[in-house]
Amino acid sequence: MATRIAVPTRGTAGLDDQVEEHFGRAQHYALIDVDNGQIVSTKVLDVPYAEHGPGDLPNWLHTQGADAVLAWGMGPKAVDFFNQLGIEVITGATGPVRNVVEGYINGNLETIEWIEPEGHGEGHGHHH
Repeated sequence: MATRIAVPTRGTAGLDDQVEEHFGRAQHYALIDVDNGQIVSTKVLDVPYAEHGPGDLPNWLHTQGADAVLAWGMGPKAVDFFNQLGIEVITGATGPVRNVVEGYINGNLETIEWIEPEGHGEGHGHHH
C-alpha cells in the first residue's frame, strides 16, 4: 500500500536533509512516497505561508496527500488537527530525514515523546 510521509526539513535537500526541530517554523516539507516498504519518490515543497494560523499546515499537507507526518515537536492543537484529517502524527523524530523515514518504514524509528506546551512558541518541550 502506498503511503505519503511529510517531514519538515531545514532545507531543500529532501532525504539528505535534517528534520526541522520547529514543526510550525519549517519553510520546507519533504513529501516521501513509500510503496511496499520502499521509498519510491521524494519531492520538497516550500511552505506556502509567510505566516500561518491554526490548522493551516495540517490542511495544506492534507491537500498534498500526506498520510503521516514525522516531526520532532508539535503542539497538541496541531496534533488534533492532523488527527481530525486522518493523518498519523509521529513526534520525537530527529536527525537525517532518510534515517527517520526508513526507521518509520521498518517499524524501528526511535523517538522521544515530545509535545509542545500550550503557548510555548520556542518549541523547547518536555522529554518524557
